[in-house]
Amino acid sequence: MAEALSRHWMFALPTIAVIGATALVHRLVPADPPGHVGETRLDWPGLALLSGMLVTLMLTLSLAPELASQPLVIVALVVVLAGFVVAWTAVQRRAASPMIDLRMLARPAVWRACVLTFVICVGTSAPVYLIPQLLAVPTSGYGFGASATEIGFYLLPGAIAAALAGPLAGIGSKRFGSRAVVTVGAVTMVTALLALAAVHTEVWHLVAAKAMVALANGLIVTAMVTTTATSVHRGDTGIATSVVLVTRVLGYAVGTQVCGALLTAATPAGADVPAESAFVTGFLIAGTVAALSLLVTRNLKESLS
Repeated sequence: MAEALSRHWMFALPTIAVIGATALVHRLVPADPPGHVGETRLDWPGLALLSGMLVTLMLTLSLAPELASQPLVIVALVVVLAGFVVAWTAVQRRAASPMIDLRMLARPAVWRACVLTFVICVGTSAPVYLIPQLLAVPTSGYGFGASATEIGFYLLPGAIAAALAGPLAGIGSKRFGSRAVVTVGAVTMVTALLALAAVHTEVWHLVAAKAMVALANGLIVTAMVTTTATSVHRGDTGIATSVVLVTRVLGYAVGTQVCGALLTAATPAGADVPAESAFVTGFLIAGTVAALSLLVTRNLKESLS
């Protein structure tokens, strides 16, 4: 699609598909009554403050390499970010129908799931972002000079592994418990990331590691969502699982921005290709962050048993 048409169609065609799917859902899916009787309003102030908080966080991470010589700007962004956090927390605590119920986050099963999901998705984002970049580096350097289509084929095994992870997580959780599934997934991810940092000289190294990370991520996130759903009251299932999924997106966003900042900082002036050490550092950081999930997993015995 990118090579035959343009990169714009990579976004245009999925957008058309989403619009069509939305129309079909509106027409074919029967309406159901609300879960709570009474007036429930959309938390517009909470939505606006959370959006501002996330945009400021991403802006700070993305501009950090360029603004290293201007610490006052970084400090100003951090202050603005802190202001958004404080304001959003205050609004959520006082809202009649908060977008994210902070009381839900106080439950051990939920906050532990959020912490675990965040660190795992930060670890996953590194190969998701760095591997295509590494494949595209010209062969005159340390890369493979792959085209967009070739990169897509190289990433295909990872997509297949991610699709299989959901059913496997369900089967594994039923037979061995969610804690065992999460532990296996975390060990698999850490192993793959550290192996990438040590060895990435052949295409199959990247393909195999990406598939392992995708499988591990699917195992862990699926186990965490299902476990969180069953550990709270039936009426709170939607809120609890939504918090975990929002945390997943946040982990991906933060990890991707950090990896992008690493490549930017390691690109010499006037050059188009970052130093190979940036990729090694990115994989090492991701592996270290993913390893932290094992510390959280040790404390999940009650919620995942």
